[in-house]
Amino acid sequence: MSLIGKEVSDFKVQAFEQGKFREVTKADLLGKWSVFVFYPSDFTFVCPTELGDLADHHEEFKKIGCEAYSVSTDSHFVHKAWHDASDTIKKIQYPMLADPTAKLAKDFEVYIEEEGVALRGSFVINPAAEIVAYEVNANSIGREASELLRKVQAAQFVAEHGDQVCPAKWHPGDETLKPSLDLVGKL
Repeated sequence: MSLIGKEVSDFKVQAFEQGKFREVTKADLLGKWSVFVFYPSDFTFVCPTELGDLADHHEEFKKIGCEAYSVSTDSHFVHKAWHDASDTIKKIQYPMLADPTAKLAKDFEVYIEEEGVALRGSFVINPAAEIVAYEVNANSIGREASELLRKVQAAQFVAEHGDQVCPAKWHPGDETLKPSLDLVGKL
């Protein structure tokens, strides 16, 4: 069963963000675009490469009105300890959500029960808190933030221009398609 169109369930979690702890709830998602980037665990190997890449692109996400959230089943205290210990994690400015009960990981269907960690899931969430795009990888396969950014941009374009669709490799400013009988068999 697909998660496309699923509304994010109510939640309340602790986050580590820019040297402070704060609470994040579903209300923080409403009215703006968001991405949730689930990862297995702090103090690991592939995870800091991904989260560092997301940190490098964070301003680009902010410019298009999208907040990035990383999520693991670690506590907010562990997020702070990792931040303090790692130069890569120190550059993160987005909220690092703590999901020690796995409520979010279960809601997004990325929880690995036997291991107590999440799969590498990337989710694009619209201003109504609905999932409009997602991808889930095995934990040995890292992701690239620029592709996630492109997916958000495409989702935003389609939300604004409902009669058009974004083809493969589409970027803002590129040509889109208007589905019609004239296009059938021509592409």
